[in-house]
Amino acid sequence: MSFSNLGLSDKVLAAVAATGYTTPTPIQEQAIPHVLSRRDVLGIAQTGTGKTAAFVLPMLTILEKGRARARMPRTLILEPTRELAAQVKENFDRYGVGQKLNVALLIGGVSFGDQDSKLTRGVDVLIATPGRLLDHTERGGLLLTGVELLVIDEADRMLDMGFIPDIERICKLVPFTRQTLFFTATMPPEIRRITEAFLHNPQKVEVSKPATTAVNITQLQVPSGREAHQKREVLRRLLRDAKDLKNAIIFCNRKRDVAIVHKSLQKHGFSVGALHGDMDQSARTAALDQFRKGELPLLVASDVAARGLDIPEVSHVFNFDVPHHSDDYVHRIGRTGRAGRTGTAISIVSPPDQKSVAAIEKLIGQSIPTIEGDYEVQEASRDDEARERRPRDGSRRSSRGKTPREREPREAREREPREREPREREPRPAAASPRAAQPAAARPAPTARTDQPRHEQQPRSEQRRPRRDHDNEPADHSHLPAFLLRPVRAPLP
Repeated sequence: MSFSNLGLSDKVLAAVAATGYTTPTPIQEQAIPHVLSRRDVLGIAQTGTGKTAAFVLPMLTILEKGRARARMPRTLILEPTRELAAQVKENFDRYGVGQKLNVALLIGGVSFGDQDSKLTRGVDVLIATPGRLLDHTERGGLLLTGVELLVIDEADRMLDMGFIPDIERICKLVPFTRQTLFFTATMPPEIRRITEAFLHNPQKVEVSKPATTAVNITQLQVPSGREAHQKREVLRRLLRDAKDLKNAIIFCNRKRDVAIVHKSLQKHGFSVGALHGDMDQSARTAALDQFRKGELPLLVASDVAARGLDIPEVSHVFNFDVPHHSDDYVHRIGRTGRAGRTGTAISIVSPPDQKSVAAIEKLIGQSIPTIEGDYEVQEASRDDEARERRPRDGSRRSSRGKTPREREPREAREREPREREPREREPRPAAASPRAAQPAAARPAPTARTDQPRHEQQPRSEQRRPRRDHDNEPADHSHLPAFLLRPVRAPLP
């Protein structure tokens, strides 16, 4: 079947033909006719099967009729991440070349003023993340009462990111008579509850079983030690020994680990970029663009890059950390082997990850073979983590942060030659001290030490001080006023 048999408009068919596509994917072939007939659709398909075009192409055909109004979008598409939202906008720009449609993007990291100005001019297609969309509605700059078609994409990712309460709020703001398209790769119980609450007699389109992996992806695992530096060394060995590695995405569970692995690979001479949720939008966009263009062959990322990113020619995926949720494994390895290409997914498994690997194998219904080769690091090796602990002066420190000099016993340090101790200050010349110039006979004798108890000794104020030569000199009273120098007569008895 070709795209011409799906009921798309001539403008959309021309745009599809210009991109070089002739045959629709299974999800597109089954979903597009139901969308054009204005029915609710529940689409379940693994990542990389063309789900985005399955709702973009029929939406372009529907939007050819009608006109947008200020601050009242005609259609609304919800995406869990900024990257997915920007990718959907690129699809509208590609396939909507012959149409004059206003497409707005509401994501974080962009000023509210620019987004408000676009909403004021009128929007046919509004693509947004849930948080920023609710910010605009609470400010009163956006009305959802004119939404005719609502698309909830990557719903299982919405669940993982905690967006389900926001989705429920948004669904109550749009009209009850809207058309709803719901796309997901897995169907956990919470997602099933949402579909029953907000979809009206949906047409279920299931191209593959939930949480299945593509057959053209070679899945492998390699054992590693428990320590983080051991896993980093295993990763470097895998990158150097990988065959036909064109580019690769390296997934970590935490944002902090993304930064550590990125820095470690850079220190060992790899050309690598980083992507995680705490980066500002310009840095995230720049990293993705460099990776797509091939300027950076490696990308260390969190699960923000695990869902829906369309980078067709990713040859390898490395799980530096085995995901805690089994469904995330399906999405991660789905970044490779897209559009019928072959791919390789390798997971670095430490002893605590065995339980997670067992859950993944149970979910996908197959065992993950262990890669052949001696990649496991048995002993702790010096890595960049140990190098960072060294002081800047170049001295070596132990794991407790002490230099070998500091670890020596105190008695050993005291037995060292005195040449290592700081040189004592030399005494000043005798001529420089006025006291030293006096003869020894003229110097006052030191006060004799008494053996009396302290409480029987004479107070210091009553002790006779040594006699000095200037004691016989007349006192100088020139600074006293005259009335103080008058003699005082004693009173008569």
